[in-house]
Amino acid sequence: MVTETDFEVVSAVLSAEPISVDQAIAAVDSDTSGAVVSFSGVVRNHDGGKAVDRLSYSAHPTAHGVMSDVVAKLVAEHSGEATQPVRIWAAHRVGMLEVGDPALVCAVAAAHRGQAFAVCSELVDRIKAEVPIWKEQFFSDGTVEWVGAGE
Repeated sequence: MVTETDFEVVSAVLSAEPISVDQAIAAVDSDTSGAVVSFSGVVRNHDGGKAVDRLSYSAHPTAHGVMSDVVAKLVAEHSGEATQPVRIWAAHRVGMLEVGDPALVCAVAAAHRGQAFAVCSELVDRIKAEVPIWKEQFFSDGTVEWVGAGE
């Protein structure tokens, strides 16, 4: 049985390859979209008062499925709220990233900006909270710190 929905998940993946806002926007944009909202979480050069050189993201083997489930659950909870299609694209990088590289990119296209902003914000929050991904930060002073491990 096929269920009709007003949401379309264009992509919800973990990627070892670079990701970008331009890629996400191009994937969700359509003639029905009055608003395209995007988010790009990028690697910054500092954390906790220390200089960061680079970082590495590691994912639990279940993370790919969890990412899909997180997006599917969000879609199920909001299904029926839109008069036009809402399109979603989300990707989180894994592997080594340099300062300035996008680590998490999401885009949501909807007929109206309020819905696009709300869905994109909720999507980012859920991915950060639920997908089992850990960050290893490499500081300029030679120290290393894991973030998210054990949470």
